[in-house]
Amino acid sequence: MQQALTFHSGVGDAGLRLDVFLAARLEQLSRMGIAHLIAAGACTVNGDAATAGQLVRGGDVIALLMAETVPNAMTPEALPLQIIYEDAELMVVDKQAGLLVHPTRGIKTGTLANGLVYHLNRLRLASNNQTEPPSSPTSNSPIAKPTPPAFVRPGIVHRLDRATSGLMVVAKTQRALGILTRHFHERRVKKSYLALVRGRVGADEFAIDAPIGRVGAERPHWRVAAAGKPAQTHLRVLKRAGGVTLAELEPLTGRTNQLRIHCAHAGHAIVGDEWYDEASIGATNGVHRRLCLHAARLAFNHPTGGAWLEFVAPLPEEMQALGADCGMLFADGGLIK
Repeated sequence: MQQALTFHSGVGDAGLRLDVFLAARLEQLSRMGIAHLIAAGACTVNGDAATAGQLVRGGDVIALLMAETVPNAMTPEALPLQIIYEDAELMVVDKQAGLLVHPTRGIKTGTLANGLVYHLNRLRLASNNQTEPPSSPTSNSPIAKPTPPAFVRPGIVHRLDRATSGLMVVAKTQRALGILTRHFHERRVKKSYLALVRGRVGADEFAIDAPIGRVGAERPHWRVAAAGKPAQTHLRVLKRAGGVTLAELEPLTGRTNQLRIHCAHAGHAIVGDEWYDEASIGATNGVHRRLCLHAARLAFNHPTGGAWLEFVAPLPEEMQALGADCGMLFADGGLIK
């Protein structure tokens, strides 16, 4: 089923991009989803074909043909979130392993994005779910229902693999999203990870410098490849015990699956890596319960005022348990020192 929607722009809307104008009125769709609809010819302005970037004028008649609402990244869901920090501009969350950041073609619900939409708009949702207040017995006019708060779209600044746990910063305003995205692009954000890797790593500290590219159609698509893009990772050993090593990993570049690929390339694949650790492929128990990779430290300048913020998330209990199985002991919850 499809629904035809019509919007009339006002004087105050003049100068807005068309996709921004529609995003403010279609909470259930992301900006990307709206852009796809416009590109597919589902939107007209005053009867003419539209583009996502064209500017709205006061008095425009904007028509949009879209499918009935289906779950997507803007669908709110009351999911448990581990919130480390939150203010008016941003929030920092500790994502659990196994949680997708965004819905995919096959998975439409239960993602971090869905949980963030619910959290950031819980007051609005509660307001929308309230029943109409009763009329006053001494008045001829009903009591006005309060205007709900504005809809807040979470700005996903960066991502973690579904199997990876740890810290992520999320923007709550377009301004914060733009500034944080630029800081990531300029490598001004500091990130480091904790990983349990297979074997006893000899050197206490070293760099892995190996280009990464897409190779072949079979999984995993990304591997060390001579024709790939430059990629560098710094590895520092924190603990050794039995047949595993706890390492701190700092990605100096941001290639797809970089830490997983580089550790395997160095001969010390991350425990539980079903793509690059041969001992974990197809395993379902023991030390293979999860990918033992955790985004443990995140530091950046606040988009308002520039204050340097630094956050640390301790090693998840399941990773500590896996290390303990190999004789590794942790103090202070496995925090990076």
